[in-house]
Amino acid sequence: MSARAIVLAAGKGTRMKSARPKVLHDLCGRPMLWWVLSALRAAGVDEIVVVTNPELDPLLAPFEVRTVVQPEQLGTGHAVKIALEAIEPRGGCVVVAYGDMPLVDRTIFEDVQAAVDPDAGTALALVTARMPLPSGFGRIVRSDPSAGSGQAVERIVEAKDCTPEQLAVDEMNAGIYAFSEPMLRETIARVGNENAQGEYYLTDTVELLIAAGRRVAPVPVADYRSVLGVNDRVELADARSIVNRRLCEEHMRAGVTIVDPATTYLVPELVIGADTTIYPGTAIAGTTRIGARCRIGPHSRLVGASLGDDVTVTESVVVDSTLGDRVWVGPYAQLRGGATLGPDVRIGNFVEVKKSDLAAGVKANHLAYLGDSSVGPRSNIGAGTITANFDGVQKNRTKIGADVKIGSNNTLVAPVTIGDNVVTGAGTVVIRDAEAGDKLVGNPARSIAKPAET
Repeated sequence: MSARAIVLAAGKGTRMKSARPKVLHDLCGRPMLWWVLSALRAAGVDEIVVVTNPELDPLLAPFEVRTVVQPEQLGTGHAVKIALEAIEPRGGCVVVAYGDMPLVDRTIFEDVQAAVDPDAGTALALVTARMPLPSGFGRIVRSDPSAGSGQAVERIVEAKDCTPEQLAVDEMNAGIYAFSEPMLRETIARVGNENAQGEYYLTDTVELLIAAGRRVAPVPVADYRSVLGVNDRVELADARSIVNRRLCEEHMRAGVTIVDPATTYLVPELVIGADTTIYPGTAIAGTTRIGARCRIGPHSRLVGASLGDDVTVTESVVVDSTLGDRVWVGPYAQLRGGATLGPDVRIGNFVEVKKSDLAAGVKANHLAYLGDSSVGPRSNIGAGTITANFDGVQKNRTKIGADVKIGSNNTLVAPVTIGDNVVTGAGTVVIRDAEAGDKLVGNPARSIAKPAET
C-alpha cells in the first residue's frame, strides 16, 4: 500500500524559551525534524507534507518537503484537514506524525502502516504505549479490555476528562496514526470544534470511524520512551541521550569499541572502521570518515575529518582535514582548514596546522604553527617554529622541501621557499628563499654552508 505522511510542526514551542522554532533544535547533529522525516522515508513513505507556521515555513527549504502553513492554531484536526486540501486525493495510507518526536524509528512507522486494512474494515491504526503513571497523555479505552492487545480501540479519553478508573489505565495514545486516505478525507470533514478550546481534534476521528462501523487498531510499542515528544530543553537533552546511545550501539555492533558511550557524542552517517577505539569525552561530527584500528580520544573533537587506518588522535581537534595511515596527532593539537597529512606524520602537543600539506614522515612534535604551507617528506619542524603567513593584506604560502630540519623558535616569513636538505639553527628568521642543502642561522637568516668571502 502506497503511503503519504502529514507531519504536524506548526506549534510555537514556547516552552523551549527560544527564538529558534522547536523542531529545528539540534539533536545529535541534526534538527529534530530531520529525524522524523528520515524515519518516515526509511519506512517507505513516498510523499511528506509538513504543516508549519508562518515563522517556520521559510526555514524548511533545505528539508526538500512540501509545506502547508497553518496560520491559526485551530487544532490537530484542522492541521490535517488543510494538509489534505493541499494534495490530490489518492488511495493508500496516510501517516500522521509530530515533528517533535525524534525518537520514533522506522519500525514504528512500518508497523502502524501495516495495521491499516480497509478491506478488513480497519480504517485507522494508532500507536499506543504503556507509560508510567501519573501521566497527561490520553488514555486508550478498548472495546473489551479483557481480550488483550488484539482488541480494537473504542475511544481515546483525554486526561482532563478521565474518570478515576480511567486515570489508572497506563495504555496511552502516542500521537502517531495511519489512516486509509479515502476514509480519513471523509471523516475529517465531520470533525467539529464543539469543545472548550474551540479546536478541531484529530482524535475525534476515532469515535466517528467506529460509529461508521470501522475498526480502529492499536499498535503497541515495546518501550514508551521511543514515542516521547520534546517540549522543552530538559526533554531535548533526554532525547539526545537516547539517540546518542542508539548511534553508539550501531557502531559498536559493527566492530567499533566505544569505551564510554555516555561521554562519546556521535552524529548520523559517520563511517568508522572495525577495531577502532573511541575513548571518553570524544565528539565526532560532520561527514567524518575514520579508518580501521584507529585510536580516537580521550577528549578529542573530529568534524568533517577523514582518517586513514591506524591513526591516533588524542586530546586534540581535527576539523575539515585529511590524515593518512599511521598519523599521530596530539595531545593538544589542532588541525583545521583543509590540512592534509600524509602517512606516518607526527603532530605533537600544542601544534596547529592550517590549510597545509604535510608529506609522508613529517614531524612537528612541539609548539609549532604551520599555516598556508607545504612540507616535503621526512622534514622536521622544531619546537616554537611558525610560518608567518599574513603580511597584513593577504595570506602567503611557505614551501619547505624534503628532509629539511627546521630548528627551534624559527620564523619562516612567507612567501618563502626552503629547498631540500636545508638545516636552520635555533632562533633563525628566514625572510628569503633558501637553496637546497643550505645551512642558515641568525636574524635575518644567513648561510653558514661555506666560509664567508674576504
